[in-house]
Amino acid sequence: MTAAGLVRPRRPRRRWLLAIEVAVVVLLVVAMWGIAPNWERLAQAPESLVRYGWLMISGLFHNPFEAPWSAHWLAAIGQMLASVAMAWIGTLIAAALSLPLAFLAASNVAPRWVVIPLRQVLNLLRSIPDVLFAIVIFMPLYGLGPLAGALALGIGSVGSLGKLSYEVIEGMAPQTIEAVRATGARPFQVVRWGVLPQVMPEIVAFWLYRFEINIRAGAILGAIGAGGIGSLLKSHFQDRNWDQIGIGLAVVVIITVIVDSISAATRHRIIAGGRVRPDPVAQLS
Repeated sequence: MTAAGLVRPRRPRRRWLLAIEVAVVVLLVVAMWGIAPNWERLAQAPESLVRYGWLMISGLFHNPFEAPWSAHWLAAIGQMLASVAMAWIGTLIAAALSLPLAFLAASNVAPRWVVIPLRQVLNLLRSIPDVLFAIVIFMPLYGLGPLAGALALGIGSVGSLGKLSYEVIEGMAPQTIEAVRATGARPFQVVRWGVLPQVMPEIVAFWLYRFEINIRAGAILGAIGAGGIGSLLKSHFQDRNWDQIGIGLAVVVIITVIVDSISAATRHRIIAGGRVRPDPVAQLS
């Protein structure tokens, strides 16, 4: 028993843990045997990796300011920025939709008859891949292009952002909500002044993290016609332009690392807050 009167869960016995580990290993072995891998091609993998890797890296040794290599670099950078823009617009759509849904799905804010069905809707959205949204819904409506990709990323991100957001809302201290309600505030005022200031830093951090994920997902959507760097890489793969594929992958890595670094610094700044300036009086004392 704990101090709060709750019963601690019992730790599983070691023999049950060993039995589970053995069962997992057996299932993996059976699965690998069932798919009948081509072990001869596995032996040729190092040679293929070196050959195709050198072909892709060879494009990086050319002068990027020399024609036509400057055009290849500019095309890759432009398409990658289009993918970043598609991911940003999709994230903004998901943020605008998931925030009110998160409050309606939080059990400490909304009534139970609203929470339960809305959580099932969020679970359904989270279970459907972004590619399926693009192919089945948005590409038939808007055709091939970044608009369909941005909408697919936006709707596909609502489920995960909604779940993460309502968990943050439910995890906040209840004393603040009770204090605001004790003043006679209406439900909207409770959310505006009691809940929103506490949860927004973490929710915005989730938005930025989802933006990083959408950049990678946008590259995959581009391969099926949503535009961006995925479409460019797909055309190069079809034409076996390995040197231009290397340029495209290098641009993807560089811009993704830059965006991730900026996003991580922004998340840390939002959650941790600004630097506390030292008090000169306290230092003198």
